[in-house]
Amino acid sequence: MKFRKFTCILLIAACVFSMAACGSKDGADSDSGSGSDGGDGAGEAATAKVVDIDLTDEEYAFGVDKTQPELLEQVNAFVGKIKEDGTLEEICEKYFGGGEPEAVESAKLDDSKDQLVVATNAAFEPFEYTKGESYYGIDMEIAAMLAEELDKELVIQNMDFEAVCLSVSQQKCDIAMAGLTINEEREEYVVFSDSYYEASQRLIVPNSDTAFDDCADADAVAELLGGLSDSDSIGVQAGTTGQYYVEGDADWGFDGLPAKCVTYKSGSLAVQDMLNGNIKYVIIDAAPADAITEAINEMQ
Repeated sequence: MKFRKFTCILLIAACVFSMAACGSKDGADSDSGSGSDGGDGAGEAATAKVVDIDLTDEEYAFGVDKTQPELLEQVNAFVGKIKEDGTLEEICEKYFGGGEPEAVESAKLDDSKDQLVVATNAAFEPFEYTKGESYYGIDMEIAAMLAEELDKELVIQNMDFEAVCLSVSQQKCDIAMAGLTINEEREEYVVFSDSYYEASQRLIVPNSDTAFDDCADADAVAELLGGLSDSDSIGVQAGTTGQYYVEGDADWGFDGLPAKCVTYKSGSLAVQDMLNGNIKYVIIDAAPADAITEAINEMQ
């Protein structure tokens, strides 16, 4: 089941300037690099667009504590149930079809209570984000329903993206729910549930950039990206598949690109920096790509 079109703006505008941190591989966070003119013309505000071609084919799943096999069985049963009865589609429709997202509240961590502790990084709309003290997003609504199904109190722990799976492996959290692509590297820390969402990476470029307008498939886009040099910079949200795609990673099956990879705490910051002319392009998951570009363009 694929949900591609994201038509509602999910308060991402306010997050452009302050988002929850996501650690990068080397612990550094960059905000500069070789840029391009992101403007649409003299005196006009710069806007962005998504190249409507999937660069990868991925599946999202939840990362469960390896020491809790019973929880894995319960999660898989729950995923199967909400997929079969249409609940998952209804949740996604709220975020992709202009419905009304529901707020999810987190209880305080209390070892004396029977709680489901969820690790997430709430900087990845439409899967997890915050508004005030409340959580929103596809994963967060699923988390609330899962906790209710298990008759447990929900606790959401918001943290750096790269700490999500690690926290589960250290038994600090029960399950990671953070738009996680199934991957062997992450399986060192968690055991993945059955998949619940098909995802992909997409390229974001300034609206003034026409280089990819005639591309018909991922190979054509990859060929043009392969023609970049180390003087060019591509922005990514740190720790996500986009970073592995740009830098290259054998475990992920990515050869990498000749451009410099610049990591950001969120995709929003990366796109804003692109429009400021500090980097050339941005690569991020398809649904967040749509959300980010729509929201930032509305601000311009």
